[in-house]
Amino acid sequence: MSTEDKFENAGEKLGGQAKEGLGKLTGDKELETEGQVDQSKAGLKDRVQDAKDAVTGALKGLKKD
Repeated sequence: MSTEDKFENAGEKLGGQAKEGLGKLTGDKELETEGQVDQSKAGLKDRVQDAKDAVTGALKGLKKD
């Protein structure tokens, strides 16, 4: 995963946490849920990118043999 992707996903997670916290603080369930969704999407992007990296690494390993 590129450094840029990591920072982007971390920013999305942080933004989601902020939305969730603000939603809880103000009693805005929609904002709270939106924050949770943002965090979940960022986490999913991390996992997809990790899987892509693993496949790429495996393919590079096969080519060297």
